[in-house]
Amino acid sequence: MGEKSTGPNPTDRAKSGTKRSILVDGKGVPLGVSVDGANRHDMKMTKATLQSIVIYRPEPTIRLKQHMCLDKGYDFPEVYELLEEYGYTIHIRLRGEERSNNKEEEEEEEEEGIPKYRARRWVVERTHSWMNRFRRLLIRWEKRIENYVGMLHLACAWITYRRGGLFA
Repeated sequence: MGEKSTGPNPTDRAKSGTKRSILVDGKGVPLGVSVDGANRHDMKMTKATLQSIVIYRPEPTIRLKQHMCLDKGYDFPEVYELLEEYGYTIHIRLRGEERSNNKEEEEEEEEEGIPKYRARRWVVERTHSWMNRFRRLLIRWEKRIENYVGMLHLACAWITYRRGGLFA
């Protein structure tokens, strides 16, 4: 029914579903989006998501680094190699690593000169929430992947327009 880019969703009784992967900037503006079946692992969609960037990306320099914050689902050597090829400074929480709630440990690490970066993965989750406000995207009704990707691009354009704040 959903043609290509659908697959059995492991959390929904193996019904066909779609997974979208979004690359956003620090303010939640979508830069790239890719679509695949729901049974596809996140780390396998990394390359397609990076290639889907629609704007010119300047080369990272020593002074102007470009950071990439990802969750534990991307903690694989292939992802590290790919992100290094693209020149990103990588911030990925390691699998098996527990989040420390101890403030004293964090203060000691900062005193030792270890930089402490705050997690920014919530920005992507917020953008997914903005996209879910478009009822047409919440449930995929389109049979052809081209139509669904077109609607995703329209939603990304609308979110970018709203975040720009030029006319609001």
